[in-house]
Amino acid sequence: MADAMISGVVDRIAALIEEQIRYEVNLVRGVEKELPELSDKLETIRNVLDDAEKRGVNDRNIKRWLKKLEATAYEMDDILDEWNYSLLKHKMEALKKKVCCSFIPSSCLCFKKVSVRRETAKKIENVKVKVDQILKEKDEFNFIISLPANINLTPTPWREQSTHLIDLKKVHGMDIYRKKNDIVSKLMLNDADAQILSIVGAGGLGKTTLAKLVYNDNQVEDCFQLRIWICVSHPFDVVGVARGIVDSVGKETIPPNTNQLALALQKVVASVSGKKFLLVLDDVWTEDESQWKDLKISLQCGAAGSNILVTTRNERVAKMMGTSDDDMYRPNHLSEEECWSLLRDTSLPGKSEEECGKFECFGKKIASKCKGLPLAAVVLGRLLLFKDLEGWKHVVDSEIWQMENVEVDLFPHLVLSYNELSPTLKRCFSYCAFYPKDRRIHAETLIGQWMAQGYLRSVSGNDEMELKGRECLNNLAMRSLFQDVEVSKSGEQIEWCKMHDIVHDFALFLRKNGDKERSCQICDSSTVSHVQEYRSLSWNPHDERERGCQVCDCLKCLRVLRVEGFGSSPPVGMETLIHLRWLGFSYIELSKDGLKIICRLYFLQTLLLSYCSITEIPREIGNLVQLRQLDLSGNRELKELPDSIYKLVELRTLYVARCSLEEIRPEIGSLVQLRRLDLSENRELKELPESIYSLVELRSLSLAYCSLKEIHGGIGKLGQLRQLDLRWNQIVELPESICSLVELQILRIEGTNINCLPEALGELSNLRTLELGKFRVGRHYNKLGILTKLYGLLTESLQLEVYCGSMSEMAELVEDAREAQLKVLLQKLKEIEIFFMGTMNETEQSPSSMWMEVVEALVPHHKLEELTIIGYGGSRLPHWMSSPLNFIKEIHLYDLSEVSSLPAMGKLPLLERIYIRNVEHLKLVGHEFLGIESSSDDDVVAFPKLKQLTIKECQKWEEWEDITEEEEESAAISIMPYLTELAIRKCESLKKLPHRLLHKASSSLRLLNIKDSTELLKTYGDKNKGSPWRSISQHNPQLLLGKW
Repeated sequence: MADAMISGVVDRIAALIEEQIRYEVNLVRGVEKELPELSDKLETIRNVLDDAEKRGVNDRNIKRWLKKLEATAYEMDDILDEWNYSLLKHKMEALKKKVCCSFIPSSCLCFKKVSVRRETAKKIENVKVKVDQILKEKDEFNFIISLPANINLTPTPWREQSTHLIDLKKVHGMDIYRKKNDIVSKLMLNDADAQILSIVGAGGLGKTTLAKLVYNDNQVEDCFQLRIWICVSHPFDVVGVARGIVDSVGKETIPPNTNQLALALQKVVASVSGKKFLLVLDDVWTEDESQWKDLKISLQCGAAGSNILVTTRNERVAKMMGTSDDDMYRPNHLSEEECWSLLRDTSLPGKSEEECGKFECFGKKIASKCKGLPLAAVVLGRLLLFKDLEGWKHVVDSEIWQMENVEVDLFPHLVLSYNELSPTLKRCFSYCAFYPKDRRIHAETLIGQWMAQGYLRSVSGNDEMELKGRECLNNLAMRSLFQDVEVSKSGEQIEWCKMHDIVHDFALFLRKNGDKERSCQICDSSTVSHVQEYRSLSWNPHDERERGCQVCDCLKCLRVLRVEGFGSSPPVGMETLIHLRWLGFSYIELSKDGLKIICRLYFLQTLLLSYCSITEIPREIGNLVQLRQLDLSGNRELKELPDSIYKLVELRTLYVARCSLEEIRPEIGSLVQLRRLDLSENRELKELPESIYSLVELRSLSLAYCSLKEIHGGIGKLGQLRQLDLRWNQIVELPESICSLVELQILRIEGTNINCLPEALGELSNLRTLELGKFRVGRHYNKLGILTKLYGLLTESLQLEVYCGSMSEMAELVEDAREAQLKVLLQKLKEIEIFFMGTMNETEQSPSSMWMEVVEALVPHHKLEELTIIGYGGSRLPHWMSSPLNFIKEIHLYDLSEVSSLPAMGKLPLLERIYIRNVEHLKLVGHEFLGIESSSDDDVVAFPKLKQLTIKECQKWEEWEDITEEEEESAAISIMPYLTELAIRKCESLKKLPHRLLHKASSSLRLLNIKDSTELLKTYGDKNKGSPWRSISQHNPQLLLGKW
């Protein structure tokens, strides 16, 4: 892990020496020779770090040596910070005095105070002494020098071998058997060339166990002529794997001492040719396709229906080997009950139920520590095997990483994954132990903190660092070291993730320092140790453990600080935290003076000041010349940004959402590195400067909930833009140039006044999400044909606003829908809302058949789950609304001006909810509504799944036709068996409910709501009077009457 820090220090020293040569700068007198020499010594140490870090996991002396080395590297990094800080401070003071220069001249760099120069030289000399001592100690460990990456080593012996043998009594969990059945079914169905299935997951999750269950399944034994189990492990020895296959089949032999790949593969072909085989490759690590492709080709000679099953911790391996996403299987964690069952069987074998019961209370608490990891349950079970009840209690009170034997039995499975990581990945991984267990980790924040620590240093600048951070995050996730990964809407980036508790314990174990905790008069000792280890702190000065509101010496090495929960100004001494790169002050009230103190932390890269009640940004913010992320969101009283903010040319991210900005100045065009800009919810912002369209590096631009009236054609210059959010502005059209944004993935225009979309929008090949709210259709609006181009962008729901003012326009719409083949096009839709918005010409009367044709043309297919129709002008609803072939679950019918009867919706087999409102001419809900055929001899269920029926504001509705007495008594007829709520509101002409019908449905009905239905209230409103209410409720005493 020290490699990342040492590399950073070496790079910084090199840059400093280069600056000395370029600008003829006298850095520190007497140190010119020390720096190159120090750099050479650090390079010498770096050459053995790969071996040192692998051995340091288990060797405490080496681990202590690495900690000392890391602390020394940080110390040198701090000295370089202090030196650069002094230069920057001198420069800022010079600028205040209006001293202008194109670069810092040597006269500025040579401090007037000789004591400062001497102090710096002395510190560097002290570091050099420590490095010399570390170099001397290095030789005692006989480390192996790392060889260049292109030198191939002879494969080391395979790791512990797995076999196909399994004890089914020790397999626990429902999920693993479900997955086994799924895999076996897929193996049975394959009758083509060999398919490659993969089981992917973290170490100890049960991948090999799942593969064993598949391998030993009876159907699999009967189906395959050959079953071959090979434990591959690392490194991927192709000849060794080939030898294993050949030996398993037993038909051929490979000479014992040969390493000839061609001969080995020839024997593989001879062994499996024409045979239907199942080959299990357990524990594959290599991502190098060149190591796999020749073996893969040789296996293609098997019979049709052959299969290869791979287990791996790394999704990249599975994809490299040729597994599709549908053929990847990921074992789930055990439940706490399943964990306890496995732990009990391991720790209490042969014990009676009564004896096990004595340990159950503690046992379940211990099982919860396993967090569903089978290996952890087995390891802890073995640990408990010879312990008494007091010993179990001790385990309950201990952290996993502190327990005996855990390092030996549990963590080695994670060490295998850890040792495969690069030095940078190792450091990034172990840093995640800084976060509390079970904490959702925000990806952008984590990458910023990695950068602040110097783990992602790059000579190419911040862009490459952020890209490197993304690659690290993806790499750790692909290796199953993160879980619960949440990706962005575009699917392009990880946004949130978590660490499994056992993986978190392992990261803590890696960071564990055997040294004594340091003490401090102000800070808690655990805080001091935490700061020394992570250079990071989430600090609440009002917390009893973090007493006082001042910075002490033990905090001065901090790179990352999130301050929580104190008043209107930073803590005393905040300006001394000169090494800070990442600072979060969100949700804390900050004064202008407090902000000025922050503006003296010249190395800040990330500054989060959201919801800090800021009313004014001081011009001194321009001092933060290294700032790359600035968040000012949620400061509602902030009305303008100072000119100096537009001089922060390193800015990549600027969030100023939910403020009160009235303008963005043209100077924003100077922020040429900007990638993300969020100006949303600045409701007084009415226009944008044209210079904003010169920010050609922008990836994300959010302008939602502003008061913009137009988007300039210059938007087309933002060729790197991936996300554009224009929701709820007053924009009436999109410029055609928006179709030039070839990288655009997400476009949000919901709530705007845009009537027509540019037709070429559908040609943007990268566009994946289009949130447009209502899609307007009509002669003066969009043609339905444009949906053919936007087909891939539609989500599972669509809102259509249909504008028809005449018969001819309705005919055009029907023809348009047919030409667009809308029924085929919209098959993935689950919800559709159709709003008829236009007013028909009074001189034209559109027949109901035309209205039905329109709805028929717009409603896509029988798999639709939810339908809303508003403003329909036909007298009859379409026939498909009573077809038992439709899968619809929810129907909304609002503002139907001509409909006088309801179709036989009782035939719809999956319908659960009906909402009907303002059907103006509805007078009778007839028997046909139930969809019961009187001639049918079979059992009939009307509305078999209906749970809720609501009818509102049907003022002319006078009668709901009841079923016959014969139908009521018939056991062959069932009506609304799952109805729980019936609401009839503001239906003032209906006087009576269908009593016999309600008797059939009464057993499930729980609420009858008749609010504002005046005649029904007269009939049923007083439950104590008369027989109407008793007639309805006598079979269902739980029925409630709603009147309010």
